[in-house]
Amino acid sequence: MPETVIHTGNTTNAAELSFDDFKQIVIRDYRVGFESRQASIIGRREVLTGKAKFGIFGDGKEVAQLAMAKAFKKGDWRAGYYRDQTFMFATGMSNLKEFFAQLYANPDIEKDPASAGRQMNCHYATRYVDADGNWTNQAETMNCAADISTTGGHMPRLLGLAYASKLYRQNKELEYLKNFSVNGNEVAFGTIGNGSTSEGLFFEAFNAAGVLQVPMAISIWDDAYAISVPARLQTTKENISEILKGFQRDDKGNGYEIFKVRGWDYVALCETYERAIKMCREEHVPVMIHVIEMTQPQGHSTSGSHERYKSKERLGWEEEHDCLVQMRKWMIESAVITAEEMDALETEAKKHVRNCQREAWSELEDEIKAEMAQAVELIDRIAQQSALREDLLGLMSSLQTCVDPGRRDTIACVRKVLRLTVKENSDARQNLVNWLTAETEKNAERFNSKLFTDTPKSPLYVPVVAPLYADDAKLMDGREVLNACFDANFDRDKAIVAFGEDVGAIGDVNQGFAGLQSKYSDLRITDTGIREATIIGQGMGLAMRGLRPIAEIQYLDYLLYSITVLSDDLASLSYRTRGGQRAPLIVRTRGHRLEGIWHSGSPLGLILNAMRGMHICVPRDMTQAAGMYNTLLRGDEPALVIECLNGYRLKEKLPANVGEFTVPLGKAEILKQGTDVTVVTYGSTLRIVMEAAEELEKMGINIEVIDPQTLYPFDTDNVCGKSLQKTNKLLVIDEDLPGGGSAFILQKIIEQQNGYYSLDAQPKTLCGAEHRPPYGSDGDYFSKPSHDDVIEAVYKMMNEANPAKYPAIY
Repeated sequence: MPETVIHTGNTTNAAELSFDDFKQIVIRDYRVGFESRQASIIGRREVLTGKAKFGIFGDGKEVAQLAMAKAFKKGDWRAGYYRDQTFMFATGMSNLKEFFAQLYANPDIEKDPASAGRQMNCHYATRYVDADGNWTNQAETMNCAADISTTGGHMPRLLGLAYASKLYRQNKELEYLKNFSVNGNEVAFGTIGNGSTSEGLFFEAFNAAGVLQVPMAISIWDDAYAISVPARLQTTKENISEILKGFQRDDKGNGYEIFKVRGWDYVALCETYERAIKMCREEHVPVMIHVIEMTQPQGHSTSGSHERYKSKERLGWEEEHDCLVQMRKWMIESAVITAEEMDALETEAKKHVRNCQREAWSELEDEIKAEMAQAVELIDRIAQQSALREDLLGLMSSLQTCVDPGRRDTIACVRKVLRLTVKENSDARQNLVNWLTAETEKNAERFNSKLFTDTPKSPLYVPVVAPLYADDAKLMDGREVLNACFDANFDRDKAIVAFGEDVGAIGDVNQGFAGLQSKYSDLRITDTGIREATIIGQGMGLAMRGLRPIAEIQYLDYLLYSITVLSDDLASLSYRTRGGQRAPLIVRTRGHRLEGIWHSGSPLGLILNAMRGMHICVPRDMTQAAGMYNTLLRGDEPALVIECLNGYRLKEKLPANVGEFTVPLGKAEILKQGTDVTVVTYGSTLRIVMEAAEELEKMGINIEVIDPQTLYPFDTDNVCGKSLQKTNKLLVIDEDLPGGGSAFILQKIIEQQNGYYSLDAQPKTLCGAEHRPPYGSDGDYFSKPSHDDVIEAVYKMMNEANPAKYPAIY
């Protein structure tokens, strides 16, 4: 196969077209590109005049994206970054009014279907989940995974989108999922700036795609800079395709097809994309198209000017090699269009873009002004009978004269009015309170909804099925219970797949998948390389395309290597699309007590803060874990399940319905009734607490032990708060460092469940040390809550309450 080459020339693969047809296609392409450029120019102006907060645009990248759009078909997927507006316009996945609606942060889902104003401009998405939680027919639509602002952060997800096509093509058991694929013919298109190819996520995803041989087409928009930093400070040899030559496939093995093409050469771009994507689609070989000699006429964003860091020579070259300038010149020289016709086209295109911008602004402005008018009328009524009339009229006047007001201006004014008149009572004031209440509900939906999908298919609504045990139920290792659970589910649902380091051939390091690869094939239970970030991305992309992946991260401590994908992309997906996209990925890992700094982790504080938008499951044993997997595999939201590392060989009974019983999320369980102290803990520490409870009983202390089972959601029935009404004392035991997961639990119980009002003693926490646990049994004892620590922490609370009955131990 050829090495990296420059594809140029003045012919196009359109021999079957008449010249008139050809001309119309080219003219239509140019108009889309020119309108996109005008949108960038006007968009920048709108930011600089204050109507929009921030702008980042795709100017200079138009012609390459026109060529890429020609190769994009129904069923295909895009996972790109914020320079792709021309591509989105050319494919019809977005339009100019939606572009401006997003620029103005319009929270109306009809106006900005990509994000309902929640993302900055040029962050695109298509909606594939309806209000009832049903999938759309992805095979009949062009599809765009929701963008994120981190410029290389989408690469792991791109891998998963492409990997889905491989599974749909090679696993014939998936043929029934016709709404997601047509024989795996779909290509996953990714775009990235040349600067961002320096990021680890790019290299990890690039390598993984070469190993997996998936239909992934990566376009690198290379304008020789990453904001102000030139390529010589970013990339070895200043040329990403040059240093990736080793990935070029040849007779020695699989790899990539690598192309290089100039970003201002319309004909060469069309030829290159046609050839590259045909190969990618038919052969399932990954391709990289390095598009060089691109420009960025308005600089990186509205935050600065590129004149500060580019030389006059460079700026002059960019002006001459602007892709639209070059395309215009070629079109006139090739008799596709006359100069006069081109001038007329551009004039009309400018008017059209300006009209779209004005309409988008007016639609948002009219809504906001209507709400403002309602508030002003209500405030005026209060003012007419208030002792603070002049103050209220002043606030009202300031609101009415506000330039380009937002909803916050109206709401802030109303709240100020209500604070000023707090000692006044009138029907007019109550009417304003009622108005604010109604608007607060609307704004909660606009700005705070859909952290989770909240559809009827949510795992929160999965029916509860209790585990059933035969009289002669087998007692076996916990790992065997998990294995039986996975076996039953893989048999039940052909869309379930699992993958991760050591998951396949040996059945994972703790044998949860032992023997299942040979039973269900290496397409469904698969080994991966050591690449945590792309394991998560691989699972996310599969989940977006209708499969049910379980992605394993071998140890909880290693979750840190994938935290950007989990936090930036997966956890925020439902929120940032306002429920328009979902990825019900289950992330399986194991943690808590074992041995050493990188195999004993319980960083729940980090996880709870970084991964809002995912369910966080902390089962105390493998039977509970199995029930949670059964629940999650029947729901439509992502989750993390943390199994206890030291529990795989502990004996448990095998439920007769091991693949069917469910553990409800957010439902705390009282493991031991008590009257003296409420002890809340989870995971491995529960065994220690239950053992300690026996010794405490002998000391005359009866604790109530509660397992929340999931930390997110946490105890939705207020079991902990109700327990406090009985015991009046609270101890939270957590292996995380002080102020980590325990702080989250305390906030839930003391504040949200009103536990504060039931306390007659200071609530306490018993946590791990501030450092990671050292190696060995002694290291565990002196850095994590021990049996002795639990007993003495509870006893000390009783000593403080009644020192006569419970004298100090030492």
